[in-house]
Formats: sequence, C-alpha cells, structure tokens
Amino acid sequence: MQIITLLLAATFVVFAGGTPAIAADTATKNSAAVAQKPVVHQVDAAAAEKLVNDSKVIVLDVRTPKEFREGHIQGATNLNFNAKSFDKELGTLDKSRPYLVHCAAGGRSSKAVKTMQELGFTNIYHLEPGMKGWEKAGKPTVKE
Repeated sequence: MQIITLLLAATFVVFAGGTPAIAADTATKNSAAVAQKPVVHQVDAAAAEKLVNDSKVIVLDVRTPKEFREGHIQGATNLNFNAKSFDKELGTLDKSRPYLVHCAAGGRSSKAVKTMQELGFTNIYHLEPGMKGWEKAGKPTVKE
C-alpha cells in the first residue's frame, strides 16, 4: 500500500509542475524577486514633515523648474520629470539614501517612484498628496 501511495504522490508531483526540487527552486527564485523590489512608503504631509526634519532624507521634487521656484520644500533637490535627461540624472543619485519624492499632486512622482524602483533605489517615501497637499496642510515652503 505504501508503494502505491508513493507512486501516486510522485505522479502528482510530475503532473503538477515537475520534481519537488524544481518546484522548490522556482519558489525560491520567485520569493527572492519579490523581496528585492523596494517598498515605497506612502506618506501624508505630517509624516513627510518629520522626514524632512531628518537630515538623512533627500527631498526630491520632480516638478518643473518654474513650479519649483514658485514654492518648494526647504532643502529640496529639483529634478524635472519632464526633462529628456530625467532617467539619466536619476540614475546618478545614491541609491542607498532615503528619498522623499513628490510633484504637484502625485502623478509625475508616482511614475518617478516606479523608475526609482527599477533602478534599484532602496528607501523611497512618496508624498501622496504632493506639493498641493503639503501646502494645504500649512507646511512651510521656500520661494525663489
């Protein structure tokens, strides 16, 4: 009876996806791929302000230079998402540093965050309501 059970189990394994070793190897590779994709932390204006006060966080404003001059978060770096050189310039940044990324309302910064993940950035915070949400919450801005 045990031999029949073992044969049935082996037959099931073969028809269900190969040998157990192959199935385990595939599962390991899939879990490793999932584990490598950086998590993006969605933050509101209050949480973003706490991050801004942390000198380790780099504020990355992906709006146009004109928008940036009209008001930005103190110490922010402007990297225009609409520029042809955006991906190249983004790729030169230190991928191990924490970044708080935002645009005006979240559209451009959402796309920028996806690009950052693909490039291997490991610590990303996304200001969900964007600069409009920051200003609506009464947070300080700098104008040039």
